[in-house]
Amino acid sequence: MTAQEGFAVDPWSVTEHRLDLSGLARSESVFALSNGHIGLRANLDEGEPHGLPGTYLNGVFELRPLPYPEGGYGYPESGQSVINVTNGKLIRLLVDDEPFDLRYGELRGHRRSLDFREGVLRREAEWTSPAGRTVKITSARLVSLTQRAIAAVDYEVEAVDGPVRIVVQSELVANEQLPQGGEGDPRAAAVLEAPLVAEDHHAHGTKASLVHRTRYSGLRIAAGMDHVIEGPEGVSVTSEARSDQARISATTVLQPGQRLRLTKFIGYGWSATRSLPAVRDQVEAAITAARYSGWDGLVAEQREYLRDFWDTSDIELDGDVELQQAVRFALFHVLQASARSEERAIPAKGLTGPGYDGHSFWDTETFVLPVLTYALPGAVAQALRWRHTTLPLARERAAQLGLAGAVFPWRTIRGEECSGYWPAGTAAFHIGADIAVAVVRYVRATGDVEFERTYGLELLVETARMWRSLGHHDPSGKFRIEGVTGPDEYSAIADNNVFTNLMAQSNLRAAAEAANRHQLEAGALGVDSEETAAWRDAAKAMYIPYDENLGVHPQADGFTLHQVWDFENTPQEKYPLLLHFPYFDLYRKQVVKQADLVLAMQIRGDAFTPEQKARNFAYYERLTVRDSSLSACTQAVMAAEVGQLDLAYDYTAEAALMDLHDLGGNTRDGLHMASLAGACIALVAGFGGLRDYGEVVCFRPRLPAGLTRLAFSMRVRHHLLRVEITHEETTYMLREGDKLRLQHDSESLWVEVGEPVRRPTAKPVSGERPSQPPGREPARRTSQAGPQIGVALASSEHLAAE
Repeated sequence: MTAQEGFAVDPWSVTEHRLDLSGLARSESVFALSNGHIGLRANLDEGEPHGLPGTYLNGVFELRPLPYPEGGYGYPESGQSVINVTNGKLIRLLVDDEPFDLRYGELRGHRRSLDFREGVLRREAEWTSPAGRTVKITSARLVSLTQRAIAAVDYEVEAVDGPVRIVVQSELVANEQLPQGGEGDPRAAAVLEAPLVAEDHHAHGTKASLVHRTRYSGLRIAAGMDHVIEGPEGVSVTSEARSDQARISATTVLQPGQRLRLTKFIGYGWSATRSLPAVRDQVEAAITAARYSGWDGLVAEQREYLRDFWDTSDIELDGDVELQQAVRFALFHVLQASARSEERAIPAKGLTGPGYDGHSFWDTETFVLPVLTYALPGAVAQALRWRHTTLPLARERAAQLGLAGAVFPWRTIRGEECSGYWPAGTAAFHIGADIAVAVVRYVRATGDVEFERTYGLELLVETARMWRSLGHHDPSGKFRIEGVTGPDEYSAIADNNVFTNLMAQSNLRAAAEAANRHQLEAGALGVDSEETAAWRDAAKAMYIPYDENLGVHPQADGFTLHQVWDFENTPQEKYPLLLHFPYFDLYRKQVVKQADLVLAMQIRGDAFTPEQKARNFAYYERLTVRDSSLSACTQAVMAAEVGQLDLAYDYTAEAALMDLHDLGGNTRDGLHMASLAGACIALVAGFGGLRDYGEVVCFRPRLPAGLTRLAFSMRVRHHLLRVEITHEETTYMLREGDKLRLQHDSESLWVEVGEPVRRPTAKPVSGERPSQPPGREPARRTSQAGPQIGVALASSEHLAAE
């Protein structure tokens, strides 16, 4: 462990051996627990001191005003922000009337640890009060991956050096005070300051509950708790409740060596439609079931769930223990963000913090779902079904914009567009194709034809209709899509963005093919042969710009003719550029915030020759400043493909360590789900060479010098495939299923259970290492421990104008 990172390096856990009060908010994100439905930031059990309190329910938000200096047609009228709901984590401790507060007295030891195989946050502390009494506190906390509505805390206090009077107060608190934010809109701040209106409260014995509703979004939220209390004979238990607080108190005197243990079961539920008794009773039933399981039962269920997950989804590395830790940290948090989301969005920060207002972006379909497709495919189906539930809103948005089909929002919680900056929000039409490509990938990888028929077809049809109405055939017959924003937010309102056009092409083809497979259902959606023919014609005639003079693809029409940004005279303190230069200047220069054309080469590699990929990659490396955490993983994949394995290794480490090293300086607001998922993609698609845009999964494995072995498993159409790569050979082994066809480099293989197939691992010849803008190079990964810092990335992946 280094003082700078603060977390011990271990392949299966993340551990903090001392408490850093200045870094509390960051640790609260790193140790956050979630199941995709409930999210608990890792605030100390006692509530204070804290960096940023946070208890979140997926889909629970409040409406807030979106201010505009000047109004305009089609601007979203209100935004949506995730809110801090009723806090059930709180367990306050009084030692002879002294509150257990780590800022006072003497903290003799403090340790927190999260084991990825257990899914339980464990804490140990020894504290001497200002009055001189010493106690030991041990606690454990989980958010259940098997019981969706349940979180639990096991809290124990032990007397050390003499008899001591102990009071433990277990609480539910709504509308808790939050730290003051920055220079935000005061109207929005007023809305979110105390977002919950009390409707019901109750306490009796060891049980209590609170029911609230949001003022403007109209959501009803219930929180409840029950307890098992163990200690010396004669422990006194009292209960009380009022509108925003419920408390169960346990009081006793402990002799040295005696312990008081309190196990707390917390339940949450919410609804936009159900009655108060229905929501409250749902929570009480969930708590009853959790208490029946008991603390040990919940822990056992958690371990079993994670044992199954790691058995089929682990990514194993030899040669870099820190990167091994980081990629398991990444997989664990991607799992937590999605396991029980169940027809809700997967936000850009998961449920680990309030960053980006809790919004979901295209990040989910492009970075998170590719990982889950082969690790937890059921979660992908749920995420795409959520998109399907928002189709009515997407159709309304398309009609408002004068388009056919459906226009999905760039950022949202419930399904409405929440971006007040239309060049990035409304103009980022590629989100429709991102969703469509995710549908196609899921169906191809799982064979879930019923999903395609019931949900996927309609998503493909409505997005294809949007592309057909957004684009047009020019006089030469080429199909053009103009005035859009691609992934690179430093180039807005561009014509024929290559990424967008290629993704739209895939979308149009997939819609036509799916309509042909499901003719009855397509007919019910009003699709006829004339419409599918129009989609095929548009896809075939799609215009893809190419600069013949430079031998590269411009990111969009005319991009390579723009003036190149003056990188030499841009000091490092002026990054991220979006916070120091006007967008008008960024938009008209050759400077790239995040992989755009390079991302197109990763997802639509079939549209480029190997020579084009190498030239394109080198060209865009010298323009890409990575003012976004979404970039390093994609650059890693393509660096590996063109033979730049050491550069790919550097980028992979940057993506994986984004939050453990706080490279963006904003981990305090929540973890970067796309970067975490992207680290997994960098390893599997980069060094494993996985490409899945054809009917057969393909691998082109190769390893950098810093790794001696890479192994991973993935689910493909009811098969479980294991791939193990060393510098000498690659082994394909089928763990479940019968036989599976795949491709190694250019060779077609059949793999059967019990008959591993081995092939040599390629050793590509690397040319000259491409250069990056001065000072924006990734940190070199030169040792097992790795670099301590990388380049300073943007404090927001998305536009500060939001």
